Amino acid sequence: MPWRNKEASSPSSANPPLEALQSPSFRGNMADKLKDPSTLGFLEAAVKISHTSPDIPAEVQMSVKEHIMRHTRLQRQTTEPASSTRHTSFKRHLPRQMHVSSVDYGNELPPAAEQPTSIGRIKPELYKQKSVDGDDAKSEATKSCGKINFSLRYDYETETLIVRILKAFDLPAKDFCGSSDPYVKIYLLPDRKCKLQTRVHRKTLNPTFDENFHFPVPYEELADRKLHLSVFDFDRFSRHDMIGEVIMDNLFEASDLSRETSIWKDIQYATSESVDLGEIMFSLCYLPTAGRLTLTVIKCRNLKAMDITGYSDPYVKVSLLCDGRRLKKKKTTIKKNTLNPVYNEAIIFDIPPENMDQVSLLISVMDYDRVGHNEIIGVCRVGINAEGLGRDHWNEMLAYPRKPIAHWHSLVEVKKSFKEENSD
Repeated sequence: MPWRNKEASSPSSANPPLEALQSPSFRGNMADKLKDPSTLGFLEAAVKISHTSPDIPAEVQMSVKEHIMRHTRLQRQTTEPASSTRHTSFKRHLPRQMHVSSVDYGNELPPAAEQPTSIGRIKPELYKQKSVDGDDAKSEATKSCGKINFSLRYDYETETLIVRILKAFDLPAKDFCGSSDPYVKIYLLPDRKCKLQTRVHRKTLNPTFDENFHFPVPYEELADRKLHLSVFDFDRFSRHDMIGEVIMDNLFEASDLSRETSIWKDIQYATSESVDLGEIMFSLCYLPTAGRLTLTVIKCRNLKAMDITGYSDPYVKVSLLCDGRRLKKKKTTIKKNTLNPVYNEAIIFDIPPENMDQVSLLISVMDYDRVGHNEIIGVCRVGINAEGLGRDHWNEMLAYPRKPIAHWHSLVEVKKSFKEENSD
């Protein structure tokens, strides 16, 4: 019967023999069918029911699974964009974080080149700026701004120091035209009331002055005097620009001044004239057994004149500081109308040996004013955390207990952090 023939033939068509499944023609037909999305969906469903349907051979199930996985891999590779090394590094962490061990990206780098990701990590070196301004300021502070030639001679008959400004060489240009209009101011410190200056030379960087200047001064005072030369650029419509300065601390460094001696000096960069505030001499002595620190104020010299009379009324105030706070303060007597006072007064503080590393002394030279506030002439500081001579003087005192150690200290302008300590 026809329906029996059809029924008898249906099993053979649904389940072909194993030799037919392994033939190349059957595999080609299956590959063409798998390209069809509808067929792919049907095969996926067939794979899902393969666990309960024993009619589908195991070889077909394995080939279908391999094809589905290969098709999914190719689809991911075609849609995955080409990523940079940074992104690849980021992706490489995903399998470990998501526990996906079977994902193959195709373009993954070898494991040997693996580096930790930098995404989300702050890199401080990217925010560091080069201290261009600071480096420029340091270089300008140390660079030379040309040279100046002058001579010194002392006239014993008139007791006069003769300063002759000869010439300057290789000055920096301060004007837009690439030139300068230089002149020189001359001081014989510490006296700033007597200020002399040369003529202005127009549009030149190598001016020739050849001018003489006379300073009446006794010969015995020359050892305590300093020659200060300030070079300026003249400006008719605004403030004059300072080119630089020369400070000669020892007038006898070139000769004994009995004959005229020519001297060349480098002009040092400066934006404003240096002010000589003077010096103070004091001694330090510490007795460890008694825990007693003695500071003896001996004298001052060449103090800055604070009054209209050209003098000052100086006294010395010593403050004991601990961690930036003032614990005690003591003062000397006031010396009237002098820039070179002599005190020889002792100031004593009781400090235990275990606290010597925590304290420091702020020495302030003040100008007494009957009306208004007392003015600060200058300060210096000694202690373990001080700078320069202040630290060295303190360490020398500790190294030689029970012995007074005396030094000259230059006075400097008071800092903002010391204003509160110096306020009376």
